[in-house]
Amino acid sequence: MVKPFEKWSGVQEVVSGYTGGTKPNPTYEEVCSETTGHYEAVRITFDPEVIRYEEILNIYWQQIDPTDPGGQFFDRGQSYQTAIFYLNEEQKVKAERSKRMLEESGKFSKPIVTKILPASKFYEAEDYHQGYYRKNPLHYHRYYIGSGRADFIKRHWGEQHEK
Repeated sequence: MVKPFEKWSGVQEVVSGYTGGTKPNPTYEEVCSETTGHYEAVRITFDPEVIRYEEILNIYWQQIDPTDPGGQFFDRGQSYQTAIFYLNEEQKVKAERSKRMLEESGKFSKPIVTKILPASKFYEAEDYHQGYYRKNPLHYHRYYIGSGRADFIKRHWGEQHEK
C-alpha cells in the first residue's frame, strides 16, 4: 500500500506498520499469527494544502477490494482486512461519507465491508518492510499481478489506476 500513495504530490511520508491491536511493539510474525488483533496498515503524512484527505481516501479505495471480509487477494486473515483509521471527528465523517458514496455508486455488487475505526497506537514495521516495492521490485510486481490485485483494479477502475 506504500507505492500507490508515494507517487502523489503532497504525500510526505508513507510508513508500513501495524495498528488496532493489543500487543505493544508487535512483530510481523506476531501480527500474521492473528494473536495480536493488529491490522497491517500504512501511516500517511500529507500536506492538506496540496492533497486533500478526500483524495487520500479515493486513492485507498482504488487499491483494495472493499467487499472482501476475509483479507485482501492472496493475503487472508484479520490482519489483512481493510480499514480506514481516522484521527479525529472530521476524518471520521469524511471517511464514512466516502464509503457511503462508494456504496451508492453501484461499482460493486457486494456490500462494502471496509471498517472505519478510530486510530490507535501505530507501530512501525521492521525495516525490511519499509519501501518493500523499491527493495524487491520483481517480487512486488509478480505479487501485484499474481495475486489478482492488478486485474481487480483494472476491472473496477480502469487502466489509468494500475500500480
